[in-house]
Amino acid sequence: MIYTVTLNPALDKTVEIPSLTIDSVNRITAMRTDPGGKGINVSKVIHKLGGRSVAAGILGGATGRAICSAVQEMGLETSFCFVDGETRTNLKIIDPVNHTNTDINEPGITVSKEVLEELLSRLLANILPGDLVVLSGSLPKGAPKDTYRTWTAACREKGAKVILDADGDRLACGLEASPYLIKPNNHELSLLLGQNLETKEELAQAAKNLMARYGIAEVVVSMGAEGALYVTEETTIRAEGLKVPVGSTVGAGDSVVAALAVAKERGLSLEETVRLSTATGAANVMCSGTQAAEYEVIEGLIPQVVFHRL
Repeated sequence: MIYTVTLNPALDKTVEIPSLTIDSVNRITAMRTDPGGKGINVSKVIHKLGGRSVAAGILGGATGRAICSAVQEMGLETSFCFVDGETRTNLKIIDPVNHTNTDINEPGITVSKEVLEELLSRLLANILPGDLVVLSGSLPKGAPKDTYRTWTAACREKGAKVILDADGDRLACGLEASPYLIKPNNHELSLLLGQNLETKEELAQAAKNLMARYGIAEVVVSMGAEGALYVTEETTIRAEGLKVPVGSTVGAGDSVVAALAVAKERGLSLEETVRLSTATGAANVMCSGTQAAEYEVIEGLIPQVVFHRL
């Protein structure tokens, strides 16, 4: 089973504003809302890929209830803790004229140590050896910065493989508990190491250094339109980015994480994993908002994926 954890979910409101202008009146030409937060986005894509997951997280208020209802209507299994306060609403602004995507994210609710411990206890009660746990996204106010280290260590003790998709202090602390796989982008990896990593070779070597230092099995470095690097102990593969019409880049990284989790659960080879995750990321870029692409679209892109061994 795959478990996704979203400690700071959101209702994602995506609006389209042609020629967005600061300090002026702007008019919305299209709008949609989606249940969001990185882990929830991962679960939505897993479902489209034909996999199963349990979406765990912390929700509050009417917005939280709306998110819970929406994901359950999609057919997703859930394990949410409800708390006082109101789950955040995040605004995603797409300007199709200037080809920009702007995120305006609310801070979210404040959670207590007791709530975090309750959700973790629920998760640990269900995890079996060999399960996959995806820890991703920002932390809510009140959560210690080492939360992902604590959760990674606890899940590993139960025999689960942890995929950690975070940045900054959240990633740095989480690494200390040796997650199975991490998925930083090139900028996040540079910031983490305090180096300006520009070439594919520099990024791949930095990933290998992290693997050796922290006992990580795999690192996937996303590079936007330039594709991604898939680094294991034995080999490094560079997948080229697919050129597709852009609907929204929000959630593209989450879709890649979903494909990585599904590939790992199904025992796919590294080459099959590269094809599936690259196609899944591209298919979701074609969608509006943070909706998940249909599998037929993903399937059609798989033969177009080009990759090379470094």
